[in-house]
Amino acid sequence: MIELVRTNDPVVISFIEALLRDAGIVHFVADQNMSVAEGSLGILARRVMVDEERLEEARVLLSDAGIADEIRNG
Repeated sequence: MIELVRTNDPVVISFIEALLRDAGIVHFVADQNMSVAEGSLGILARRVMVDEERLEEARVLLSDAGIADEIRNG
């Protein structure tokens, strides 16, 4: 899986998850449990991961939704 987004914002994560789920794009939120370990301070960013073959489709989806600035380059 390839990193699509890295953010501390749980609202952005939820929005992205809803978009990907509705589009049928398999995804995984990495480091989600780390926020519990850090005391929910929001210091450690969570990463939204998608399959490499659906990465470009996911990028277009986020761009169309107006959150292209959240997409990781690389």
